[in-house]
Amino acid sequence: MGDAVTGGDDRKPVKLPIAGKRNILITSALPYVNNVPHLGNIIGCVLSADVFARYCRLRDYNAIYICGTDEYGTATETKAMEENCTPKQICDKYHAIHRDVYKWFNISFDEFGRTSSPQQTEVCQAIFKKLLENNWLSENTMQQLYCDTCSKFLADRLVEGSCPTPGCNYDSARGDQCENCGKLLNPTELINPRCKVCATSPRIRDTDHMFLELPLLEAKLREYISTMSVAGSWSQNAIHATNAWLKEGLRQRCITRDLKWGVPVPLEKFKDKVFYVWFDAPIGYVSISNCYTNEWEKWWKNPENVELYQFMGKDNVPFHTVMFPSTLIGTGENWTMMKTISVTEYLNYESGKFSKSKGIGVFGNDAKDTNIPVDVWRYYLLTNRPEVSDTLFTWADLQAKLNSELLNNLGNFINRVLSFVAKETDSSGKASGYNSIVPEALGAESHLLTKALGEKVGNYVDQYVDAMEKVKLKQGLKIAMNISGEGNAYLQESQFWKLYKEDLPSCSIVMKTSVGLVYLLACLLEPFMPSFSIEVLKQLNLPPQLSLSDEKGDIVKAKTPWNIVPAGHKIGTPVPLFKELKDEEVESFRNRFAGSQADRADRAVKEDAEAKKLTEKLKNTKISDKTGKKERPAKSAGEPKSMPVEQEVIISRLDIRVGVIKEVQKHPDADSLYVEKIDVGEEQPRTVVSGLVKFIPLEEMQNRKVCVLCNLKPATMRGIKSQAMVLCASTSDGTKVELVEPPESAVIGERVKFAGFEGEPDDVLNPKKKVWEALQVDLHSDKNLVACYKDLPFTTSAGVCKVSSVSDGSIR
Repeated sequence: MGDAVTGGDDRKPVKLPIAGKRNILITSALPYVNNVPHLGNIIGCVLSADVFARYCRLRDYNAIYICGTDEYGTATETKAMEENCTPKQICDKYHAIHRDVYKWFNISFDEFGRTSSPQQTEVCQAIFKKLLENNWLSENTMQQLYCDTCSKFLADRLVEGSCPTPGCNYDSARGDQCENCGKLLNPTELINPRCKVCATSPRIRDTDHMFLELPLLEAKLREYISTMSVAGSWSQNAIHATNAWLKEGLRQRCITRDLKWGVPVPLEKFKDKVFYVWFDAPIGYVSISNCYTNEWEKWWKNPENVELYQFMGKDNVPFHTVMFPSTLIGTGENWTMMKTISVTEYLNYESGKFSKSKGIGVFGNDAKDTNIPVDVWRYYLLTNRPEVSDTLFTWADLQAKLNSELLNNLGNFINRVLSFVAKETDSSGKASGYNSIVPEALGAESHLLTKALGEKVGNYVDQYVDAMEKVKLKQGLKIAMNISGEGNAYLQESQFWKLYKEDLPSCSIVMKTSVGLVYLLACLLEPFMPSFSIEVLKQLNLPPQLSLSDEKGDIVKAKTPWNIVPAGHKIGTPVPLFKELKDEEVESFRNRFAGSQADRADRAVKEDAEAKKLTEKLKNTKISDKTGKKERPAKSAGEPKSMPVEQEVIISRLDIRVGVIKEVQKHPDADSLYVEKIDVGEEQPRTVVSGLVKFIPLEEMQNRKVCVLCNLKPATMRGIKSQAMVLCASTSDGTKVELVEPPESAVIGERVKFAGFEGEPDDVLNPKKKVWEALQVDLHSDKNLVACYKDLPFTTSAGVCKVSSVSDGSIR
């Protein structure tokens, strides 16, 4: 399942190209080291490349994944000035942050290095000398902005001003590029330029620099682009960005800068200058490979046997399709040139753009702090991968994809299958499952439903491989999830729970086939959710090694899923794979990550101050008695009247009654909803809409005694007004839901009570006061299956209310 290292630690044997195998060299754009990466950066390069690298390993290709931090240049010097330290200290700090973020995201680099290494200087200067020797470089005097206040030439990123592009006029364009319109600029082109350090207006001065003669290399470059863009199936956004550069006409590009922090130019006249970051940064792929193995040329100077795949965001495209290839072509050496480029558009955040400089959005360390599992983040980012146009991150969408796709589709299928296989013979000797042993599937090839499933799954696996080979990662993920959907449909159509009692051989075929699908899903989804796959293999009690190799016949085997896991194999212990993300958690995250990081810091200070004030206030307030009435401290004479004290949220405010379902039918306009008529001891039954279709068969709902919350504000659900809510307990992953049931002899309409709380209920709970939400978090089923509020049981005149089998479940 991938023999790579993460973050350069725990080294495995170095891989070199192997004759006769597909040798694939994978890089992702080197993240700049002056800030924490946000989710847009992560999906734009390192995560996308990781998925493809894992897929290649799964297919048994000989692949390595190279990345690292881009550390030289103006931005690092600027950040060092801001933090009052040296550029080296900044790089050390942020390299560690990047490494830790990517480690948490399970990015499987073979080498994660740095461009501030001695190897970078060695490789960069060698390439420069070859270009000089081959007459592709020229020396020119150029005009550059000089700040008299700071006593230095200003690098591109140290200058800001208004963009000169007609129709743009963005007033914070950088000296190298306008982030608003994307136009590449020279600092002297800016309108009303200003020094970013001191804000004074710089003046123009002459300075000598080295230039790469792109116009002289254009013919060779165009030949490379026309050949490789077809052979490598370049994405349309990559082709468009490249053609835009070519259409404008290639100009000589300056490759040196008046800076201290960078690779020194190996010429006496230029000893106080360094290479421009966009000349040396792509060379970082080569130098980091040199850190991985001193036989790096076997990867980088071996175009006959190595395919180079590169991943990046759209703003990096011209540097990888024009600048870097021109540099390599100009050396005259036999370089491994990029075959395939995979480019993403922008991932936007809620109502605006992710921005490192402005601190807007969710950053890598933020994702970890939410306690949302890493594979949920990976899945959401990859389903939302901006492959052809910008996409939008929203908390509500993250919640919907987790709860609907991961929990109710994928997690539900796997848990249903493994839980049924794991069922044991009960104390009376009655069998209800397979005692964790995978059964035989005799005659599976002639079982019509199973044979049809095998054909569908085989076609899906072919489509998956085709999509992944073309680096259509989002499509590959969608196809894999379709197989999970087919699995759920197969279970429902087979009605395996009936087959177990009526046709055990057919049930065994269904379950053995389904166990095979579970393994297949772990395999296909490993590139996207590696931790998920490890956990599934653990529950299957299989070793953590997955394969989708042609040589081993794995693709063919996928078409007969009943043959994947052998009969007689004992599975492990099934546990839920995903946990529901609740509305209140989503709202909390939305508020927590609103605004910029600076805004959040200010909010945290204010909230801390308010919390201290509240603590002081509570010291002077007595606890309420059991009736819910506040005991206020006595006021001294002349003390002003206080504001009314908010009524306390106590369990007696809920009107929970014993009811019986008199009629039940499916909602005419919603497949997942029932419409019930429930007698709760009133003159007329109440109409209640419940989302229980997936969990409780219609016939099992009829005439059931239930616990009904009667004082919620009525709500219209798909055109039918629901006048109450049936209380149910659910597992943490939401795969099992059961009714909370009063004792059989409980009186219809009697109120469910809790010891020590005797107050009267509200007529109608005010939704703005969130009374139900505040109390619901403490409603649960205990280990003895008793329904409880904290440690107090739901109690009727006939005894306590219980659930059938969901222990430690949430009641709502």
